[in-house]
Amino acid sequence: MQHSGLVSLTSRVAAVVLLLLGAVAAGIAEPKRPPPQATAKVRVYTLDCGHLFFYDMGLFSDTGEYDGQRGAMPVPCFLIRHPKGDLMWDTGFGDLTARQLQDMYGPFGILATPRTPLTRQLAALGVSPDQVEYLALSHLHADHAGGANLFPRSTWLLYRNEIAWATATPAPSGVAPALFSAYRTAKVEWLNDNDHDVFGDGSVRILRASGHSAGHAVLMLQLARAGTVILSGDLAHTLQSHKHRRVPLTNYSRAETLASFDRVDKLIANRQGRLIVQHSPEHFAALPKPPPSSTESGPAPPKIKTVR
Repeated sequence: MQHSGLVSLTSRVAAVVLLLLGAVAAGIAEPKRPPPQATAKVRVYTLDCGHLFFYDMGLFSDTGEYDGQRGAMPVPCFLIRHPKGDLMWDTGFGDLTARQLQDMYGPFGILATPRTPLTRQLAALGVSPDQVEYLALSHLHADHAGGANLFPRSTWLLYRNEIAWATATPAPSGVAPALFSAYRTAKVEWLNDNDHDVFGDGSVRILRASGHSAGHAVLMLQLARAGTVILSGDLAHTLQSHKHRRVPLTNYSRAETLASFDRVDKLIANRQGRLIVQHSPEHFAALPKPPPSSTESGPAPPKIKTVR
């Protein structure tokens, strides 16, 4: 009886060992998951929608790294062309004039410079604002929503909490509600608290990334050659801000900003992708641009040493 029990026990132990070895072997043999592939031909046009110049970059970190430093930032916007339609991601300063920008930014010691009006840049691509199916804004600060009212016939993709935050009284710093007032009469698709697959095939997705503002978002693209690319909005303003996860003084929520950094960085790592820091001079300079048109651009920005 003792010998039979010993054999039974030995058999059970052997079975457990074999199961464990099988699990380990399966883990070792499992191939690394390949990055997602693009399901549609998506083209991205980077447009120069203004520039910002700061005589003190201190507001971009609540831990003091930029205090007293000068810096310059591009203000890009992006036309995303998909077989099912066009998406405008951010509108920069749109068609605002130098005088309008001076009135808005001058009191804060910020020099805002317009470039070629957005409508002219789109026209050079054979597109009018009325032909753009969707408008999405990373958030509603004036340097991202300054041209929103140029798109009254587009479907606006908006988060309710972003609108509630941006239309509060008094308006948050950097927000000018008159610049995006057309949402009241435009067709709006409310995104609530969810990510949103714009064209339904995974190639263009709006991802919640709150913290800079109440309903801040980033745009994740799946491109044929570049793979996964995420446009940052204002999740980070400089390359160092992204690397060190620096939080601006004026952000809506520090904790939500850090959580958004964590989520986006994990997506980038898991998909072997890349984050484009929209306000980074280095990233902006490296992005492909449309061929130059015959229209004249705005005044050249002054040369100021940039914070990386």
